[in-house]
Amino acid sequence: MASTREVGLTDDRRALLSRRIRLFVAATISYNVIEAVVALTEGARVSSTALIGFGLDSVIEVSSAAAVAWQFAGRDPQAREKIALRIIALSFFGLATYVIVDATRALLGVAEAEHSTIGIVLAALSLVIMPALSYAQRRAGRELGSLSAVADSKQTLLCTYLSAVLLVGLVLNSLFGWSWADPIAGLAIAAIAVREGVNAWKGDTCCPAAVATASERADLGCDCCDD
Repeated sequence: MASTREVGLTDDRRALLSRRIRLFVAATISYNVIEAVVALTEGARVSSTALIGFGLDSVIEVSSAAAVAWQFAGRDPQAREKIALRIIALSFFGLATYVIVDATRALLGVAEAEHSTIGIVLAALSLVIMPALSYAQRRAGRELGSLSAVADSKQTLLCTYLSAVLLVGLVLNSLFGWSWADPIAGLAIAAIAVREGVNAWKGDTCCPAAVATASERADLGCDCCDD
């Protein structure tokens, strides 16, 4: 696993980056609490696997962000990093398990998703907000050299992918009555979640920005250092 490295950072800069990460985490938690309530309520109302999966992902994002907040609340964030990564990974796996089961039930005809204007608006809104939050936290996490902060930013970025998948599934169902598009969208969400969960468990999130040379990145097995 790529180790956390802080090269050339002053104590003041580290403190500033830590404060920024806490701020981004707080913003992520606040938005996702609202997102989860809306998505889960509407998903249950219209029997939408994708919306429920999206809402559960919001709950998981809150737990992921809380894990990072807990890490940076201590005196030695690096010592808590592995635990934070494990929490994030398990959150991804939990989401994938539920969505796979529920999507399979939907494909077998147990429940058929209805049209949801609220779901479409929510997905479109998240598609705008989440990329900005993810980029800001990822940038700060890379400079600080925090694998867990970067992993959490990827959890936030996952919400962007999920928003796009959800939006497509809901629009297809609304326009053409393709109810199968909803559980298919849910399965796509689950596949992405499994991949990111494995990466977080292994610590393969992204290298610190301070690992500047290509040879150093190759030695650490990094594949996503470059923006």
